[in-house]
Amino acid sequence: MTTVLVVVAHPDDAEIAMGMRIHWYAQHGARIRVHCLTTGSEQSSAVRQQECLEAGRILGVDDYTFSSIPDTRFVENRGQINADLFTVFRETRPDIVYTHYPRDQHLDHSITGDEATTVALREARDLTYFRSPYSLGFEPNQFFMGTEDLLSAKTRALKCYTSQQQLDMDIFRKLTEVAHRQHLHHRIVERFPPEAGCAELFHVVRRIEFAESTLPVVSRTPADQR
Repeated sequence: MTTVLVVVAHPDDAEIAMGMRIHWYAQHGARIRVHCLTTGSEQSSAVRQQECLEAGRILGVDDYTFSSIPDTRFVENRGQINADLFTVFRETRPDIVYTHYPRDQHLDHSITGDEATTVALREARDLTYFRSPYSLGFEPNQFFMGTEDLLSAKTRALKCYTSQQQLDMDIFRKLTEVAHRQHLHHRIVERFPPEAGCAELFHVVRRIEFAESTLPVVSRTPADQR
């Protein structure tokens, strides 16, 4: 079984960036853990945790866990973030890790990406960055083309975050529907199957493949024996 760990700064970061991808992993039998470093202020923490759990149930997340880093106080709590993440990684033993692209206008996102990278390169096989709304200079090298069903699940998960009234969650649906067109030539897009009308963008940092689990072996006769 493949184990996927998604490390995010805030509630809703995972669903906005990769709700379709998470749901696809769940449909294909992966074990999924989302770890969120902060749940906001003391007054809103319980509400936001509950919203995460509801969204996680829709997408098929197995474990939705939380640290207690104060929102917007990641700089002075960087040591605790690092310690928490080492614990999370050693509990989870992930095959694949997703986290924020470290170049980001939001300092919480940037620090999360940096610290998760530090730990992932020691404790996990594969590491991939997702694009946040405030990523800077993000250039995807992996495009996950979703389906209408996956997009519907993502939209339902985003609607769980009713406390975030400053965010128009429908905007994120619309961005998912057009994201790939920003980076792919229209001739490529024209060859996509009709159901592939939405995308989530990623940047693969490291991917390790094992020979026995990649392409099938084809028996060939050496040239000097032909």
